Amino acid sequence: MAKVEIYTKATCGYCMMAKRLLNRKGIAFEEYAVDSDATKFDEMVRRSEGGRTVPQIFVDGTPLGGFDDLNALDRAGNLDPMLAT
Repeated sequence: MAKVEIYTKATCGYCMMAKRLLNRKGIAFEEYAVDSDATKFDEMVRRSEGGRTVPQIFVDGTPLGGFDDLNALDRAGNLDPMLAT
């Protein structure tokens, strides 16, 4: 199973939708709240090569993007094979 990480803010609707999609698929993930931890925000920006919006989602350390990217992969049938690695 791939390692999934997601950087979020508590009041972010897209973050909630991304977590809901992952939970619905039974995918475990590590969540990092950037609204309460400036160091995590800086880490997110660095790892995502400049991404400053949330959520930022990573699969096995590779930046995936945000909820729209996650949802597009799922709708295209490409998310499950990616997460099964």
